[in-house]
Amino acid sequence: MHKVFDNMNNKKKPFLILIGAGGHAKSCIDVIEQSKSHRIFGLIVNKRKSSLKIFGYPIIGTDKALKKLSNKNLNALVCVGQIKTPKIRMNLYRKAIEAGFRLPVIISPHSYVSPHAKIDKGTIIMHGAIINAGSVIGKNCIINSNALIEHDVVVGDHCHVSTAAVLNGGVILGNGSFVGSGTVVKEGVKIGYNCIVATNNSLFANLKDNKIHKS
Repeated sequence: MHKVFDNMNNKKKPFLILIGAGGHAKSCIDVIEQSKSHRIFGLIVNKRKSSLKIFGYPIIGTDKALKKLSNKNLNALVCVGQIKTPKIRMNLYRKAIEAGFRLPVIISPHSYVSPHAKIDKGTIIMHGAIINAGSVIGKNCIINSNALIEHDVVVGDHCHVSTAAVLNGGVILGNGSFVGSGTVVKEGVKIGYNCIVATNNSLFANLKDNKIHKS
């Protein structure tokens, strides 16, 4: 019932469609509801599912419907998770851009984002995350729950900084890279493109492109 009430009282808020309907999409829904920045129009899936709704929001089509939906002047957000590879999120982001969607930044009201930080389009900042001064976050990123992005960190496009991960001051995270839950990256470390830093790790040295770091 509360979703209907919220929608009725936020008629001026722009509509947003969610591309994806899995576990990460559920977390995104909660952030969007709490932020009250957009009204959720519905969800896009890769293949038709038996379920017609997620948390009361309708599944409105598959990826093939994106171009038709863009005629309704909607915003979109990629809500597929990213661990092993960024390719799925990158492909969906490209499709959304080509279809003419606007991809807003979504920020949980339960996070902290410094007014001296910069965040690019299509990125979501989840509950409890902290983005400190001088940091720059690229396009189509996930900064997940309780992650800490310290001062002057640069996070490239299509990255996922997972739950409770810490990027200390001046860290550079290359495009398409993933930092696992609970991992701490030492200040000033440079991580290349398409890297994976596994869960519950410490990283003290630079990592070249396309590398996997495990303890």
